[in-house]
Order: sequence, then C-alpha cells, then structure tokens
Amino acid sequence: MNDIKFARIGKNVDIYQPVSFIKPEKIFLGNNIIISEFAYINGGLGTYIGNHVHIAAQSCISGGGYCIIEDFAGISAGAKLITGSAQFNGEGLTSPTLPQKYQAVKRSFVIIKKHAILATNVVVHPGVTIGEGSVIASGSIVTKDTEPWSIYMGSPAKKTKNRDRSKIIELENKVNEEQNLIPSDFTQIINSIIG
Repeated sequence: MNDIKFARIGKNVDIYQPVSFIKPEKIFLGNNIIISEFAYINGGLGTYIGNHVHIAAQSCISGGGYCIIEDFAGISAGAKLITGSAQFNGEGLTSPTLPQKYQAVKRSFVIIKKHAILATNVVVHPGVTIGEGSVIASGSIVTKDTEPWSIYMGSPAKKTKNRDRSKIIELENKVNEEQNLIPSDFTQIINSIIG
C-alpha cells in the first residue's frame, strides 16, 4: 500500500488486498478505516471517507463523480455506490471504450451521512443522499434521498420505520473523546457539490 499515493490517509487504515483503487490521488481517507478484500473504489471527482468507516468485501464506488462517506458509516458486502452513469437517452454512445467526445456521461454524487448503514448488496443511484443514521436493508435499491434515522427496504427503497439515535450519539461522543478524534466535517465539500 505504500506505493499508492492517496490525496490523504489518516491513522489506522487497514486495506486487505486485493483492492482496486482508480484515481487514488482523489481519495481522502480519515482515521480507523477498514477496506476489505475485492473492494473497488474510483476516486472520481473526489472520494472522501471519514473516521471509523468499514467498506466490506466486494463493495464498489464507481461512476466517476463525488462520493462522501461520513464518520461511523458502514458499507456492507457487495454494496454499490454509483456516482455517475452513461446517459441512455440518445445524447451519445455509451461505451467507455470510445473517445469522450462521442460519449454522454453524467457525473453526480452519492453522500452517506454519519451512522448510516448500507446492508449487503444495496445499490445507491447517483444524486442520492443517505440520511444520518439511515439503515438500508439488504438488496434494496435507493433512487431518492432517505430521511435521517429511518429504516428503508425494497426496490425502490421505502421507509418502514424509525431508528432510535440517542444511544448511538452518546457512544459516538465517548469514542471521539477517548480517541481524541476530531469528527470529520465535509460540509463545505457537500455544499460545493449540491449547493
């Protein structure tokens, strides 16, 4: 891993090979991160991963746009975060093998707020913000923003119930205090992306 030049890498970052990084110079890694085997992470226009984040095996961040994963978020095995896509409306050709002038690609973003959990094989489409503390059930497809501290499931994902936040926030504060950790703040980046 010493030969990979990330934009920034914090302390206690464990990367279990093999992992594929595209544009690592656009990837910002916080502290206490685990990236498991067979993950694929495209730095795109900018990928920002906060503190205490786990990206599980066979997860994927692709599409070439922006991706922000805030503190204490979890990305389970096989989850797909799609930050951009070819346009299939006839504006251009859709193969990445072609020169860019013939393609029609829209770059966007995916934002995963703190304490959010994407369960196994969740797919998040471009332009979506997963609300703070949201849980997305296995196999769900998320095409719209989710409300904070809610549980979603299905295709497309729909809210099924609320999630209690009080104990989670209390534990977050204890961890940050014990580890003398400054919480990640991606507010400026998010504002520049989505206004």
